[in-house]
Amino acid sequence: MRGPQTAAAIARKLAVTPMAVRQHLYEMEKEGLVTHEDRRKRVGRPARHWASTAKADAAFPDGHADLIVGILSAARQAFGEKGIERLVAERTRVQAAAYRERIPARAPLERKVATLAAIRREEGYMAEWAREGNGFLLVENHCPICDAARTCQKLCGGEMALFREVLGADVSIERLEHILEGARRCAYRIRVAGA
Repeated sequence: MRGPQTAAAIARKLAVTPMAVRQHLYEMEKEGLVTHEDRRKRVGRPARHWASTAKADAAFPDGHADLIVGILSAARQAFGEKGIERLVAERTRVQAAAYRERIPARAPLERKVATLAAIRREEGYMAEWAREGNGFLLVENHCPICDAARTCQKLCGGEMALFREVLGADVSIERLEHILEGARRCAYRIRVAGA
């Protein structure tokens, strides 16, 4: 709340010793939760000022889900279902463009599925993939946009369109499990169409 602070200033606020604060700060620094900057003073040694990092933000309240749900509800009220469809289509188009930069169109399907799983994992879906029969199984063990998807299930349709776009027109994708239908995960069977 007050920006970078010295261990002594933090200690005064907590009514503990500066050494006790430093011990915690050094441990938090190892975890990437705080960082420090040594600032020169007119006389004496530089003062070490500690600040939280972006990684520490996870310890504080986050209203992103509520914001997105509110925006989707407002968009539905303002623009109707057609407007929501356009919104989801545009989001899918932008995602597909970003995914295509990493998933070459001419790559073998196995490489495409592996790269898709890696991208989704980076986005928080806890995705994994495996060979299954004459195709592949893509599993998303977590849905970081679940609240938004409950409000706007067209997002899930956009996800299917996204997968088809980046994996290719000759690929068949079938959703086997769906978190929004009560499953523990979302799972997709992917194979060359007609295989």
